[in-house]
Amino acid sequence: MSYSLDTLRADVAAGRIDTVLVAFPDMQGRLIGKRFQAQFFLDGAMDETHGCNYLLADDIDMEPVPGYAAANWGKGYGDFVMKPDLSTLMKCTWLEGTALVLADLVDHHHHEPIPHAPRSILKKQLARLEALGLSANFASELEFYLFDETFRSAHEKGYQNLTAAGYYIEDYHIFQTTKEEGVMRALRNQLHASGIPVENSKGEWGPGQEEINVRYAEALTMADRHVVIKNATKEIAFGQGKAVTFMAKWAYDLAGSSAHIHMSLAKGGKNQFVDESDALGMSGLMKHFMAGLLTYAGDITYFLAPYINSYKRFQVGTFAPTKAIWSSDNRTAGFRLCGENTKGVRVECRIGGADLNPYLAFAALLAAGLKGIEDKLTLEPAFSGDAYSGEKLREVHKTLRDAVAALKGSKMLNEAFGAEVVEHYVHTGNWEQFEYDRRVTDWERKRGFERS
Repeated sequence: MSYSLDTLRADVAAGRIDTVLVAFPDMQGRLIGKRFQAQFFLDGAMDETHGCNYLLADDIDMEPVPGYAAANWGKGYGDFVMKPDLSTLMKCTWLEGTALVLADLVDHHHHEPIPHAPRSILKKQLARLEALGLSANFASELEFYLFDETFRSAHEKGYQNLTAAGYYIEDYHIFQTTKEEGVMRALRNQLHASGIPVENSKGEWGPGQEEINVRYAEALTMADRHVVIKNATKEIAFGQGKAVTFMAKWAYDLAGSSAHIHMSLAKGGKNQFVDESDALGMSGLMKHFMAGLLTYAGDITYFLAPYINSYKRFQVGTFAPTKAIWSSDNRTAGFRLCGENTKGVRVECRIGGADLNPYLAFAALLAAGLKGIEDKLTLEPAFSGDAYSGEKLREVHKTLRDAVAALKGSKMLNEAFGAEVVEHYVHTGNWEQFEYDRRVTDWERKRGFERS
């Protein structure tokens, strides 16, 4: 992220940096780690530090979840090694005197990668690509809601009756987003100053809903940037007395928040999805890749929609897809062909919500696309028209329960990720379902308190 170890040493010596965050992405895609006194980091912690392995065997509430094979009470919840990837070193300009480095997780004893760590899973798929002489370029568009609340006030209100930063639909609306520019300008400028190339921000459909777009990058770099962007957004909003949410569907009557993912494959820096002789400019490689995405869309949905709430977003007429089909420049489709007949031709996956973990989502998409390439799958004809009303089309899973069942039964993902990794995330999904199934919701009380 364009900040070197030598620059860090100079900044520490000059007193400009006094803290280094060493963090890894957990199963939920959050940054988890430690704050180091900067000189101590340079003196040795930059080689490795340690963390409890329950951090990849817990839920979103950070409760140790029983039943994981990789980490449990019977094994004593030992350590894993957090090994900083110094190529990710960056200055967090929105935090005083702070730098950040992302870490890979390796086994405490033999220093092999932890197979179920999100960064390890993505790296494994990228190694498969590299063996074919290819690399992957990705870009994720992140949407979120901004509130004229603090995180504390939202909590104390029970997340009810919150005041969003806007009160009417603001899609591309300049005047309304001017009212929100305090947070958004800071986000754009601080990300840019920290080495993340921002393209733009815009108002999205919902009142107070925002979108931040950054330049595409190699897949691992993009995933790293994605998690930093989410963390920075929360911290910058917090610093201004505001709150944000990346929930896929924070309110029943408002638009959901997505993480649209654009992807292409390259060789020597050249887009391998381009074929100028094709009617849409799509190469055979691209068609095989997209055929894989469609064939295995059901298998990988869990990694695009990992929570109960994720599935509330898939509603007709909301710009969230309900059909796992492809179409050219059509926002009703689960997969959209973008940049047809240009050097930037690519496929956009519109299924994922803003709550996804980018490492897992990117890895699952690559695994599906690679299987399409390996098996030379034939791309079905493009759909034309309103996919919401289309009949006999491949459906996006409607529930987490269905998505987890498809994940568990996926031969493709068991081969690509490994059976133990798949089982780890099946257990994660089943726990999320179990926790929801035993809870009493506000909707149930309102519907049934008097009338049942």
